[in-house]
Amino acid sequence: MIAEGPIIQIAWVTDDIAATEVLLREQFGSGPWTRIPDVHFDREHSRLRGEPQEFTAHVSLAYAGELQLELIEPVDGRSVHTEFLADHGPGLHHVCFAVDDLASACARAEAAGVPVLQTGSMMDGEIEFAYLDGSSGGAPYVELARIGPQMLAFYEAIRAG
Repeated sequence: MIAEGPIIQIAWVTDDIAATEVLLREQFGSGPWTRIPDVHFDREHSRLRGEPQEFTAHVSLAYAGELQLELIEPVDGRSVHTEFLADHGPGLHHVCFAVDDLASACARAEAAGVPVLQTGSMMDGEIEFAYLDGSSGGAPYVELARIGPQMLAFYEAIRAG
């Protein structure tokens, strides 16, 4: 088993984060949205298919009950987000499972024949993530994330409104 943690997030990639926030708020009651512009992932802490890669994205977060909703608008650089947008256009991108040990979960994925396509971390390792090829399970990508206490507190503040 690659991950046993709960699904904590579903995410869309978009080319217009503001319009997607409005659509999801007005048509499906999600929000309020917390937008974080220009989230930068440097080459030291991000890899795409094993190679160092720098990228920037606008991110917006909201909750539907306990489930986190994430919107990602690529701004600069290459990532699984830019590839998805180029190949498919805007749409549902991934589900995210919480894991306690990202390295072990990635090793289990590789051993199961599920490629790890992108990895990264931010805030001095407060959050570590990996995107897996989810196509064999019917989703474009599956994200695995180890989330530290500071990031959990930030997410809880967003959820609480």
